[in-house]
Amino acid sequence: MRQLIWLRSDLRVHDNSALASAMAAGPTLALYLLSPRQWLAHDDAPCKVDFWLRNLVELQRALQRLNVPLLVRQCDDWEQAPAIVAEVCHQHAIGTVQVNEEYGVHESLRDRTTAAYLAQQDVAWHSHLDQLLFKPGSVLTQSGGYFQVYSQFRKVCYQRLHSALPALRAQPKAQAPLDVASDPLPAAVAGFAAPSEALRALWPAGEEQAHSRLARFAEERIEFYQEARDFPATPGTSQLSPYLAAGVLSPRQCLHAALRANRGEFDSGNPGAVTWINELLWREFYKHILVGYPRVSMHRAFRQETEALPWRDAPEELAAWQQGRTGLPIVDAAMRQLRETGWMHNRLRMIVAMFLTKNLLIDWREGERFFMRQLIDGDLAANNGGWQWSASTGTDAAPYFRIFNPISQSQKFDPDGHFIRHWVPELAGLNKRDIHDPAALGGLLAPAGYPRPIVDLARSRERALAAFKHLGNREVPA
Repeated sequence: MRQLIWLRSDLRVHDNSALASAMAAGPTLALYLLSPRQWLAHDDAPCKVDFWLRNLVELQRALQRLNVPLLVRQCDDWEQAPAIVAEVCHQHAIGTVQVNEEYGVHESLRDRTTAAYLAQQDVAWHSHLDQLLFKPGSVLTQSGGYFQVYSQFRKVCYQRLHSALPALRAQPKAQAPLDVASDPLPAAVAGFAAPSEALRALWPAGEEQAHSRLARFAEERIEFYQEARDFPATPGTSQLSPYLAAGVLSPRQCLHAALRANRGEFDSGNPGAVTWINELLWREFYKHILVGYPRVSMHRAFRQETEALPWRDAPEELAAWQQGRTGLPIVDAAMRQLRETGWMHNRLRMIVAMFLTKNLLIDWREGERFFMRQLIDGDLAANNGGWQWSASTGTDAAPYFRIFNPISQSQKFDPDGHFIRHWVPELAGLNKRDIHDPAALGGLLAPAGYPRPIVDLARSRERALAAFKHLGNREVPA
């Protein structure tokens, strides 16, 4: 009986659970649905959609070598998915649809609805753990609930990894050719503007590129990751997040590469490798939170009492933040990096998020939405988790009184001002002391064309502390 792998955020042939299972079970076809209305509703960035399309081109070539035709169908939103998938199954005598699990309220509803619809057509549905190391619901507290504290979650994950590592799935061997042709792939999707060639060059598509990046990082930089990861002017991070978000790389591949670089250890040995594996588990944690507490995927705060925070309606300040015109150099440099490259260094994500939610007291959801509309690595769980951590509204979040000072953060993590000079050329002529706080120069000495700070850091900090203190100490609902 023919198999259909419905591809979503798993654009690879290596270590692909659904693809390996499908090809082991019978002659296999692949399907990809173009869903522009759904992508717009989810605030998916144009550069991310372009990255998907470019990776589909590379994936189609890889599938051709396996004699797996790739079918492409228009499915504006996921309500249409059951009927469209069923029609493909009918046209090609498909007996089983194989998918890799996705998480989030809309994704789960789409898959449940499609599986039920296919069952009425006598088409089987098999879903596989692929996007994560551990299935949501399998890492629980002793009372059977989802963990709300990361360190406790990590402890159980370590115990699981000590007993058994998630195995890699081999790339399937080529099957006999089928009498089905692959569909042409679109170069663009209406509603999503093409990014610059410079941005595309930063993020080349395909598994070969992803594997090369992972290998270089594991062999050359992971050893120094712990001390280098916080400095945005140096290439201290892996920059693999777009490939993980699109499923061009799997977390298993990343884990195994880190283990090879650390003699098989994940909680001891080289601090850089241990720290990077810890980041993989943070990614895991936020996906589990998404499943265990679905309100976070519906624009709700995890800590429900924080819904009462008096967020400010300040459209001009929000626009200044979005455009990188706040008068705080490290914030502006970070926001300009995001707009131009589709990516932002993780330390900077925390700095700009705290500035928006604490110093400007603007709702974290405004920042979450803007990030998703810009990020090539946009991932609901990670983006939501990061924003709610910074805003002190999330699970295991930064305490509300922890408010990064962007000037001291800049002095600490961009001490020579190299990152700021690159992204804020108006300040390139300042020395490494003045570049972090040009407003302190005052009057005629301040650089021309660069705005003064839109907010007083000390007063805005006090305003944020007062807003959180007024919430009181309520219990977080289960």
